[in-house]
Amino acid sequence: MSTPFYVSPQQAMADRAEYARKGIARGRSLVVLQYADGIVFVGENPSRALHKFSEIYDRIGFAAAGKYNEYENLRIGGVRYADLRGYTYDRDDVTARGLANVYAQTLGTIFSSAGEKPYEVELVVAEVGATPDGDQIYRLPHDGSIVDEHGSVAVGGSSEQISTYLDQRHREGMSLAEALKLAVQALSRDTNGGEREIPAERLEVAVLDRTRPQQRKFKRIVGRQLSRLLDADGAASTPTDAPSDTEEPDSAASPSADTSEDNGKKDTAKPDSTE
Repeated sequence: MSTPFYVSPQQAMADRAEYARKGIARGRSLVVLQYADGIVFVGENPSRALHKFSEIYDRIGFAAAGKYNEYENLRIGGVRYADLRGYTYDRDDVTARGLANVYAQTLGTIFSSAGEKPYEVELVVAEVGATPDGDQIYRLPHDGSIVDEHGSVAVGGSSEQISTYLDQRHREGMSLAEALKLAVQALSRDTNGGEREIPAERLEVAVLDRTRPQQRKFKRIVGRQLSRLLDADGAASTPTDAPSDTEEPDSAASPSADTSEDNGKKDTAKPDSTE
């Protein structure tokens, strides 16, 4: 009888981590920034139907890089958790910290299980507060660890290079237009230090706007409103409740909308399996 091949636990975990990191690195980067009136999500995404950013609950947003089918399952689970907790207890009991803990347990269990491959995803869970000091941003890597971020965070692709660029230039109290321009500049930089142009049609932008009178603070920025923000001088940000010709209401907070999002929409520009 041949001797079974032995792999040390340390080597096995290192191999699983390397596998997950390579899968995430193949996806396009995205950034999450704090600005004066809330939190903005910016990423390059040619698809108009398969979103990187979604609403989880009233003040909570979700962003993910990696394999779409894997982070979509996590998003749906997060929506169900938030709806159930808000219905059972109180809407104020649904927090980004609680949701991040749930995601951390799920990712950690999958990562340490030898019976299945690790998820190739990196998540960001953000909650907008009544004031900038109340904003919360959590980054969750593939292994289920939680990192409390402040100001800005980048995940996917060349996230380390983008994070360095943002750390040097991001400041408190930026307008939405200024934060959006900074995010696009960071995403436009390639690994060699050069820059490329990302047209507005390939950008996915959403905000958690604390100034909105509605209970739900999440809103997508599209169409002419996005173009105006990109062309603005940054002195004053365009209100996120301004009308937009191509804007559609976000349905991410309802689990029943997931089937229509995945199966009912045909995308004119199919993204890679890893976003």
